[in-house]
Amino acid sequence: MLVLGANLTMDRTLQLGVLVPGNVHRPRTAIATAGGKSVNVCRAAEAHGARARLVANLPGRAGALVGDLLDAERHDVRRIVTSGEIRTATIIIEDDLRITVLNEPGPQLSEQDRAALLDTFEAEAAGPAGPGRHTIAVASGSLPPGPHAAGLYAEVVRRAHAHGLRIILDAARDDLAAALPAGPDVVTPNLSEALSLLTGLHVGESVEPDVPDLHRTALDAATRLVEAGARTALVTVGRHGVAAAGEAGTFWVDAPAVPEVSSIGAGDAFVGGLAVGLDRGLDLRRATAFAVATGAASVATDLAGRPDTDLLARLLASGGLVAREVTR
Repeated sequence: MLVLGANLTMDRTLQLGVLVPGNVHRPRTAIATAGGKSVNVCRAAEAHGARARLVANLPGRAGALVGDLLDAERHDVRRIVTSGEIRTATIIIEDDLRITVLNEPGPQLSEQDRAALLDTFEAEAAGPAGPGRHTIAVASGSLPPGPHAAGLYAEVVRRAHAHGLRIILDAARDDLAAALPAGPDVVTPNLSEALSLLTGLHVGESVEPDVPDLHRTALDAATRLVEAGARTALVTVGRHGVAAAGEAGTFWVDAPAVPEVSSIGAGDAFVGGLAVGLDRGLDLRRATAFAVATGAASVATDLAGRPDTDLLARLLASGGLVAREVTR
């Protein structure tokens, strides 16, 4: 599987008792790791024994350090050195598990940077013929700011399809809206992201927004995303599960109850599990259940996107995660 990381981060994860705005804090721990949704996708894939090829935008000196951190985790990385300096994401985890995330925008993408990312992605997508050739691509996370990033995901979808790859797109708001006419095979927004795109209203960042009838709202959102161009839409709703609409019909997969350490990266782990499932030939319904197990298992660890492999094995062996047919 092939993964594009267009706007990676240096993650700094801080743990403290209580965050009080306007005060000086001294966190108990501070951990620096490579970050970004696409990195978490690769971590989740590795929990299944799958090794993704990550095309990584790594601008500046800090970008080189993030590349070294990715190498230290033994990821398979194709480095693209662009202009500017890579962004930082600050993740604050309080003792009651409330999480605050400060996501920087990242440096603007130049015209030359855009061409380098797209051409490198296409070269990897074309790849050599044979058993090791990619069949699934994932484009995940926000895009850098600036006019040259506009529409980048739509072009990624077109280039993936030109080389016979199915593509999973995990993007939000304008980035997702611009890519839908290109017909991504699967889109995976959470419910808040889907509602922001479809209604134009900002409903917050929670993956479980305060709306009437979460199940019905999520199913309606998935259906509308398909009508807008996606071949399949999977709308995630945190602890409730995922709503699906598209080529495999309309269905729902409930999420299992698991011990929670950190929910950061759970949606990314879901995408990684989905990509592995599809790459292994599972149909969409079974791949979605496989993905739900992967996302749930990642909540039980403190590293974003890294599932608890023992818990993951138990969830997959239980047989309890199945797609339920639903009608609108």
